[in-house]
Amino acid sequence: MNDALSTSTSQRTANRSRWLALYVLCAGMLMIVLDVTVVNVALPAIQDDLGFSSSSLAWVVNGYLIPFGGLLLLAGRLGDLLGRRTIFVAGLAVFTVASLLCGLAQTQEVLVAARFLQGVGGALTSAVILGMIVTLFPEPREQAKAIGIYAFVASAGGSIGLLAGGVLTQAINWHWIFFINLPIGLITGALAIKLIDKDSGIGWQRGADLPGAVLITAALMVGVYTIVKPAAELGWTAGETLVLGVITLVLLAGFIAREATAASPLVPLRIFRSRNLTGSNLIQALSSSGMFGIFFLGSLYLQRVLGYDALEIGLAFLPTTIMMGLLSVRYSEKLVMRYGARRSLIAGLALIVLGLAYFTQAPVDGTYVVHVLPVMILLGLGGGVCFPAVMTLAMSGATEEDAGLASGLIGTTAEVGAALGLAVLATLAATQSAGLEGTGRSVEAALTGGYQFAFGIAAVIVAAAIVIALTVMRPERPSDEAEAASSEVSLEAA
Repeated sequence: MNDALSTSTSQRTANRSRWLALYVLCAGMLMIVLDVTVVNVALPAIQDDLGFSSSSLAWVVNGYLIPFGGLLLLAGRLGDLLGRRTIFVAGLAVFTVASLLCGLAQTQEVLVAARFLQGVGGALTSAVILGMIVTLFPEPREQAKAIGIYAFVASAGGSIGLLAGGVLTQAINWHWIFFINLPIGLITGALAIKLIDKDSGIGWQRGADLPGAVLITAALMVGVYTIVKPAAELGWTAGETLVLGVITLVLLAGFIAREATAASPLVPLRIFRSRNLTGSNLIQALSSSGMFGIFFLGSLYLQRVLGYDALEIGLAFLPTTIMMGLLSVRYSEKLVMRYGARRSLIAGLALIVLGLAYFTQAPVDGTYVVHVLPVMILLGLGGGVCFPAVMTLAMSGATEEDAGLASGLIGTTAEVGAALGLAVLATLAATQSAGLEGTGRSVEAALTGGYQFAFGIAAVIVAAAIVIALTVMRPERPSDEAEAASSEVSLEAA
């Protein structure tokens, strides 16, 4: 009797520790995600204070996104080799120190350099989180719930960042959007060491594939730089743009050739035999392109056309956060278990497309209730359904040994998609606005036309993700979705 009671108590304690560990991992991810968007609201204040030009100001954002997207694959593999907790804590340390440097920055050069270092820390921290969650929660139902919570933090954190950025920038100054990371980073790191068991990894002797890491990191960084700098400023057909584009393709080809022949590749090509993993990463890249670009351009529309201040912009995006939180935390796991991850994914993407399409009708004299609020609700509902589903599908195709790699891969496609989407949509919006202004339109009308055009392109991009979900994604076993539905019915009956 006493033994049974002791065993039951131990099980409850272990279960509680697992969920506490999840919250610690999510806190680390929230800090990373917040930093991506919290800066958007503070950009005008940073520009005024440090004297950035309109073109150089983009590097406050891109200086973070380029190393972040470029290093995620390497960081995920390092987690497999050296231990995911070790990489997670190391990333938190780098990110926290970099945040301090950003907050103390008094020149453009120091801020951009510190943002680059933040991107390195963010990549190390976030790349291993999904792999750790899959290991902590092997049981499908608990895993779906845990991934739903993580997906809420990873996706809705962007709109939370807009609100936090508005509050901190108006109440104090822009430096505090970085200083706020210091206590969060220190506390999260201490709790991670205490609550998360240390894993040894598969060992450095398996090889880190440094040539492969250099090739893919260089390819991603050059590719993003090409879009955000020469393509945006000189045009897509300019000589510098074409040369850098060719260099990007050569680096990618070299990476693929290296992975096909390396004894211990950074990204074993066999991992792409899973249709779900391959399709999920394509969908993640496309959906992130649309969603992140809209957070950025939507905030510019509210600020430059409708005249919102920083705090009002944050509050405007709050319904998206609420919808994502409600679905991700309470209902996404139930939807995935009942209808299957693929069906949930398609429904969520469709809602996002509807929201983006509606935003193309936003006028110069738009009102929040009529032209903005419906968009925020649709994006929140769609993100709350589709992001947990796509992460579940991506991780379902990975073995335990490759969980860190799969986690880094889905994170890479999300961040690279976000960086590329932001660069492409911002460039298209600016080009369209300049053309409209040249025809005699007012500044506000030209800006609105540019944003409308970009919102429409974003809708097409996410619609392409639906096509991939319909044609590429399949249950790993034909009976998976039926089993998910029947298990839900059985659980309810019990």
